[in-house]
Amino acid sequence: MRALVTGGAGFIGSHLIDKLIVNGSHVTAYDNLSSGLRENISHNFRNSRFRFIEADLLEVENVKKAVRGCDMVFHMASNPDISKGMIQTDLDLKQGVLTLYNVLESMRLAGVKKIFFPSGSGVYGDVGTTPTDECFGPLLPISLYGTSKLACEALINAFCHMFDMQAWIARLANIVGARQTHGVVLDFIRKLRQNPDELEVLGDGTQSKSYVHVSDCVEAIMFIIDHSADRVNIFNVASSDYVKVTSIARIVVEEMGLGNVRFRYTGGSRGWKGDVPKVRMDVSKINALGWKSSMTSEEAVRLAVNELQGPNPLSSVR
Repeated sequence: MRALVTGGAGFIGSHLIDKLIVNGSHVTAYDNLSSGLRENISHNFRNSRFRFIEADLLEVENVKKAVRGCDMVFHMASNPDISKGMIQTDLDLKQGVLTLYNVLESMRLAGVKKIFFPSGSGVYGDVGTTPTDECFGPLLPISLYGTSKLACEALINAFCHMFDMQAWIARLANIVGARQTHGVVLDFIRKLRQNPDELEVLGDGTQSKSYVHVSDCVEAIMFIIDHSADRVNIFNVASSDYVKVTSIARIVVEEMGLGNVRFRYTGGSRGWKGDVPKVRMDVSKINALGWKSSMTSEEAVRLAVNELQGPNPLSSVR
């Protein structure tokens, strides 16, 4: 397979590239390095089956060139920081919907028929502890990030039906692990490095969600592509359990070897506007297909902390 991975120097995208190369694919990574890191993919630079294009997806002529000759596009590029939408209200529109349109239109012109897209739990909105399966509705996201993901899903669906394309969409839980650049685990590590005596916890600490290690995430992506064949295939990708933010804080403190750390809560049920404090994703559909997360949420978090705290700290922890 000849694959184009947009956002290839990013967190999940770079891990996906490693998996594709191991599987024998020829891979082109496309990234403007606005949030991705060259060092995430530099170990592949000498591989004859890998090439890197440093360019922006809003530069449509570059996108058209990159898509030509591909068998499948993995459109992993997006704004990775949900809270930034509070400051830049057009960020998710530009880095989400508009970049996807450029990719889909380039695919249409080049005759490329297959695309994978990582969506997220944010499309479901804030429905408390109600389990959300892939047919849940109405979908009423409360963040610009979630809104962008939902709009992207609709755009993909339309292109698939109008131009005979095929898509796989994974609505991802919180993904953690080596190379991550945002999220509560990394946030806690950074804060504790600055002050090992006190940890600020956004909200009241009772927020609870599913966490999946990036290795499981990549396995799930490849699994649903290999085992589903509808025109548009949508799956929740999550563990079957949940962990509270306070529990994550305790895991980070423990794995960093710290003691007597005071937790200082900012208060309120949300960490920030647009945050969904409790997420319950129904994974019965992907489980029935044959995939289950190999780790619990706590195990995924613990492994991620150790990876980010390893003997060769990742450049993303800065």
